[in-house]
Amino acid sequence: MDYQSTLSYLYNSAPLFQQVGSAAYKEGLQNTLTLDEHFGHPHRRFRTIHVAGTNGKGSCSHTLAAILQESGYRVGLYTSPHLVDFRERIRVNGQPISEEYVVDFVEKERAFFEPLHPSFFELTTAMAFRYFADEQVDVAVIEVGLGGRLDCTNIIRPDLCIITNISFDHMQFLGHTLAQIASEKAGIIKEGTPVVIGETTPETKPVFLAKATTMHAPIYFAEDYDREDYPGIEFELKGLYQKKNKQTILTALPLLKEAGYRIDGTSVRSGFAHVTRLTGLMGRWQKLQDAPTLICDTGHNVGGIRYIVEQLKQQTYRRLHIVMGMVNDKDIRGVLALLPREAVYYFTQASVKRALSAEEVKRQAEEAGLQGECYPDVPAAVRAAQEKSLPEDFIFVGGSSFIVADLLTHRDALNLH
Repeated sequence: MDYQSTLSYLYNSAPLFQQVGSAAYKEGLQNTLTLDEHFGHPHRRFRTIHVAGTNGKGSCSHTLAAILQESGYRVGLYTSPHLVDFRERIRVNGQPISEEYVVDFVEKERAFFEPLHPSFFELTTAMAFRYFADEQVDVAVIEVGLGGRLDCTNIIRPDLCIITNISFDHMQFLGHTLAQIASEKAGIIKEGTPVVIGETTPETKPVFLAKATTMHAPIYFAEDYDREDYPGIEFELKGLYQKKNKQTILTALPLLKEAGYRIDGTSVRSGFAHVTRLTGLMGRWQKLQDAPTLICDTGHNVGGIRYIVEQLKQQTYRRLHIVMGMVNDKDIRGVLALLPREAVYYFTQASVKRALSAEEVKRQAEEAGLQGECYPDVPAAVRAAQEKSLPEDFIFVGGSSFIVADLLTHRDALNLH
């Protein structure tokens, strides 16, 4: 098989949550443990840092990886979902896993894993851990896929756990209260392993405290620390929500030093300042065009959209254009209720099976007092927004990671940089 046919095989034989949603979710770690044993427990051959949370875990994971790279470590980075290419999920020092490795892994191992009927994420996690071991990384930053307690990344023994925040998302799996969701994410807290909590609510803080006490795990709340370890430090990521992520990372760094990591101030500053170049991170308040300004962001739930709306209020423009779509398992009414009514909307749908139709998004948006037209796909919606905008206007593209993914996939055709 070549690379594209291998990806097709993976997507079609192992259910991909990115495409089909809940049908791809497998509860429990049995497949993961079976795969891990088959490959000789590769995650035991390098150090790890485990990152969970509803929002911000991708930004925190990438920034930590960037800082560790600048500190001289060979760093694995495992994140999800990908935006343009599957290989974004598995990186070493910012470089994606090779197409050849993906093809060889599937060809050599399919006879073993096919009888297990693993999910796409179970298989991808096994591939990532094996790849990091083969590449002899010093440390890997591992982002939780969904939840924490039953996530298939939760077999590692990390030096540090980080839980960025808790918001309402994936309630069908994680629970319908913030406390229930926090309990699932607190499942990554390990015996005696320090944990940093980026942000709490009155509902979630007692959950984290109780779990940490049970696991004899030192717990640190980033909101309790007003750190000035690196005065004037510049963060390349400009989303308002990055202030919380920055505080979380700055709270984590002394704990990593205590665990024996060599991290100096120059490396910290460089990691924060150059995270996209060092790790390939995309889609976080990412500017793709000037005059009119075009920004995209992967925020896709109430917690993420609230920050985005606040940041939109801080922009200067003649008119605001919003290209948006959502997937069918999100709190669309909660998101729509937050969006500015004065904007011109371009309702569309991403090229995934979970996408809510543009017509349904428009129908619910009109109930929320938002006005706009439907477009069959993201490029068509963005072109319409570009054509209707003057140089002093502002175009925002988002509502779903998959809307941003389609935008970035077609950025050349849309003359975006």
